[in-house]
Amino acid sequence: MPIETTASVVAEVPAQAELLAVPYTPDLDPALTDDLPVPVAALFAHYEAKGEAGEIIEIPVVRGEGVGRVLLYGVGDGSPRALRKAAAALSRKARGRERLTVVIPGFEGADEVFAEAALLAAYTFKIGAPGKKPVRALEFAAADPQAVRRGEIVAQAVALARDLANMPASVKNPVWLAERATEQGVPVTVWDEEALASGGFGGLIAVGQGSANPPRLIQLSYDPPGATRHIVLVGKGITFDSGGLSLKPTDNMKTQKTDMAGGAVVIAVIGALAKLGAPIRVTGLVAAAENMPSGTAQRPSDVIRPYGGRTVEVLNTDAEGRLVLADALAYADDQLDPDAVVDIATLTGAISVALGRNVGAVYATDDTLAKELVSAGQTSDDRLWRMPLIDDYAPALESSIADLANVEVGSRFGAGSITAALFLREFAGKRPWAHLDIAGVGRSTVDEGTLTKGATGFGVRVLLEWLTR
Repeated sequence: MPIETTASVVAEVPAQAELLAVPYTPDLDPALTDDLPVPVAALFAHYEAKGEAGEIIEIPVVRGEGVGRVLLYGVGDGSPRALRKAAAALSRKARGRERLTVVIPGFEGADEVFAEAALLAAYTFKIGAPGKKPVRALEFAAADPQAVRRGEIVAQAVALARDLANMPASVKNPVWLAERATEQGVPVTVWDEEALASGGFGGLIAVGQGSANPPRLIQLSYDPPGATRHIVLVGKGITFDSGGLSLKPTDNMKTQKTDMAGGAVVIAVIGALAKLGAPIRVTGLVAAAENMPSGTAQRPSDVIRPYGGRTVEVLNTDAEGRLVLADALAYADDQLDPDAVVDIATLTGAISVALGRNVGAVYATDDTLAKELVSAGQTSDDRLWRMPLIDDYAPALESSIADLANVEVGSRFGAGSITAALFLREFAGKRPWAHLDIAGVGRSTVDEGTLTKGATGFGVRVLLEWLTR
């Protein structure tokens, strides 16, 4: 659900703040803690506190006829990662409360990252009776309103991506996803199944043909006056992935409502760009389908023809994401003439083995593009690691009857994430292209820090950082 916690800026700390968070830093203003019953240094000694990021000491104080609370919190080394950890800890500590007033430490960029992280930690998604509610209002004292506003816009965009991915497939399908795209305040074009068939989008048609819910290609356009650069973002939008006739085991299927997390990121990013006033043209393409088994589903050994006419032998119907992305990538290259293309997808389980659940993968044909994305990931805390496009592995995609196979036959090469990226490269053209594999980082199994169990919205922050800085 949208983040219900509001964020505002006040000129100074309210004299009777019921719940006040104060950073424990060497330059701490003594006036902020003069109503504490015990000196700050003695409190830290008593609690054996070290001022580490996420560490909080709660002290009761007199507030008129009642009792308030001061939260002394640590900020670690003051880095953006430490500040995000501190902000998230405060937001979680304040769950169920009406208002939290926060004094933000005076580190460069702290206002924005603090607001963003505190709001993300307040995110919840539950259908039915709610659990413990997040803090209703965050009040930042003497902060930069523009920085706080940017942090709020970014957090709300991440929350939208989480909402779209968390929505059950009993509600969500390609048509529903297209309807959500039209709510972002930008022009949207949608190809239905007839337009896809007549337009030659063979990947989307093949993946979606087993479902009662037809596929869609969704195009969102952000084109501000004076923009001189054009970027295309492509998102995988598999609203549920059963594996098709190459059926997944039940346990593996339970998280597959989030297999459109990449498409959700693209929708959220395009929606946020106008609010941020980004001076760059960005087109979003979401290749949406539901991958289901039925009498009309594509079969292992079928040969399909994605956009552009190359043929693909489908050896595994559970490797469907690359088929719908092939359509969108080839269309972007052929029709949209971008300066660069970036796709984002929960594409392979193999990348979880390689990089775990905290770092996403970036593959790229252009060194500058790769460096920009990795740098944006470090700044935004959507961290990326560049993976190699190893040409020696390209024979894994050879088919005896078609131009390409969608997966490797046998296990001569392995490296499933790399070979998937090599497959996508075949459809991306010669312009700068990057592929973000977020299968490991697109879902969280814990409520921790800025994350809530379920979809993470990974990719929104890095792409907004890259596109707007």
